[in-house]
Amino acid sequence: MLTDSTGHLPPAGSRDDLKKVAVEAARRGGAIVQEKARQGFRVEHKDVVNLVTDADRLAEQAIVDTIRSAYPDHRILSEECGQHVAGTSLFQWVIDPLDGTTNFAHGFPSYCVSIGLEYHGRCILGVVFDPTRQELFVAEIHRGAVLNGVPLHVSSAASLNAALLVTGFAYDIRESPNNNLNHFSRFALRAQGLRRTGAAALDLCYVAAGRFDGFWELKLQAWDMAAGVVIVQEAGGRVSDFSGGPFSIYGKELVASNGRLHDEMLAVLRQG
Repeated sequence: MLTDSTGHLPPAGSRDDLKKVAVEAARRGGAIVQEKARQGFRVEHKDVVNLVTDADRLAEQAIVDTIRSAYPDHRILSEECGQHVAGTSLFQWVIDPLDGTTNFAHGFPSYCVSIGLEYHGRCILGVVFDPTRQELFVAEIHRGAVLNGVPLHVSSAASLNAALLVTGFAYDIRESPNNNLNHFSRFALRAQGLRRTGAAALDLCYVAAGRFDGFWELKLQAWDMAAGVVIVQEAGGRVSDFSGGPFSIYGKELVASNGRLHDEMLAVLRQG
């Protein structure tokens, strides 16, 4: 991963163009996902519980084609095909064409397209599109976060006792003892409510929108987080690893909150 020692960002006009392409790509991917939801799709198994559908692959190709037509030299990392475009560009797009594939395959309407953009190794842009609700979450570093053009802000919940939290479980939950069940049980006894929706990118957007007050998960992949963390931070939230240290989309732990709950959440996680 390229590092950013300067904190520089692309020029403002360039950033506007990047956002426009990201939104176009997300909408194209979401339209394909919904078309497959209506017309039918094929399901394959990566392993016992990890699914992939032709909707994932078709949406990913449409997203990649949209980005490559505008920025042929940019690096692209996506869930289904890995590193599409290698090279030395300071830009890398990080794509999940269908976050929540298991939900999609079962007809449960909680899934989305997630597109993040790194510059100098720093996440600077996030776009998440929920085609079932036509909700478009967009955030740019230092420019705030919006939902369908309306500014977003995290919740004001000040304690776990008044908080609605959300989490998820890795696909190896049956095999690995590091499976989040210990943290889940502790938070269930501390929070007002606890949910597991099955789409991490949407969970992060919902923290940004104040629908959830906090989120934690382990064993996530870069494409699960790249867009959502920008949206949370630009909505006034906080992200970190489980120890409260610096967060990386290439790490395996994520805590995201409205900020007020963060230290209390970290204290619960330390018990695990």
